[in-house]
Amino acid sequence: MKESANYVKIVEWSSEDECYIGSAPGFIYGGCHGKDETKVFEELCQIVEESIEIYKNEGKALPPPTAGKDFVNKLQLVV
Repeated sequence: MKESANYVKIVEWSSEDECYIGSAPGFIYGGCHGKDETKVFEELCQIVEESIEIYKNEGKALPPPTAGKDFVNKLQLVV
């Protein structure tokens, strides 16, 4: 398992921006965007992996993992 699997990654459609937006809440601010959902997810995964390397190279502690907290089911309750 890659260390990046410890972080939730979300890709969602933005009607305002008319493209897919990728983010990793609780890990990176910002993210990526594009017209192809799969490519946005792939790019987001790469960004998370690169961010982990930057944290390590700078000797910084990684943020707490966000995966495994049942976000999917919790988000269903928001609607």
